[in-house]
Amino acid sequence: MITAIREVRRAKGLTLEEVAERCAPPTTAQTIGRLETGTRTVSVGWLNRIAAALEVDAADLVRLPDRPEIPVAAMLDSGGAQAPRHAASVVPPRGEPGMVAVTVSGGIGDYRSGDAIWCASLAPEAFATALNRDVLVPRPAGRFLFGRLIGREEGKLHLLPLGAGGRQQVVADPPWIACAVRLVRAL
Repeated sequence: MITAIREVRRAKGLTLEEVAERCAPPTTAQTIGRLETGTRTVSVGWLNRIAAALEVDAADLVRLPDRPEIPVAAMLDSGGAQAPRHAASVVPPRGEPGMVAVTVSGGIGDYRSGDAIWCASLAPEAFATALNRDVLVPRPAGRFLFGRLIGREEGKLHLLPLGAGGRQQVVADPPWIACAVRLVRAL
């Protein structure tokens, strides 16, 4: 199995020692190095431990033949664009179970025509995690409301619509909401 442990670790700016300490239970930097280079076989258990230490999905650490990787040509910061110090690549985003999308057909607020907004579905007990984020809320008769969640009280959600001049909307007891987690925009 070919892994991307080293690439992910470097992209996160972590040393072998830091990853080893983050593992549960902790291990040695030498062990992490051997797993990265393939001199030690990576089991599913090790893959899960290292993924948790790097705060990624285990699937992000495995290179699959049909999963394209895009080489990083430059890194951009306030000083401009520079070549990366080490070879790196990124993997295109992939959806997760329970996600829904909103496509933008006309510019409004921070969104432009052609944008795709990926949203993670949330159950009522998790609504508070979406405060001050853009959310999609189902309404009766197959309608939806999309706006910034600004408050929650007594089973009611308070949303500000996108764009200037909109009035606050109150929605009572929706069965679920979907919080915007990724914006996909063509340049």
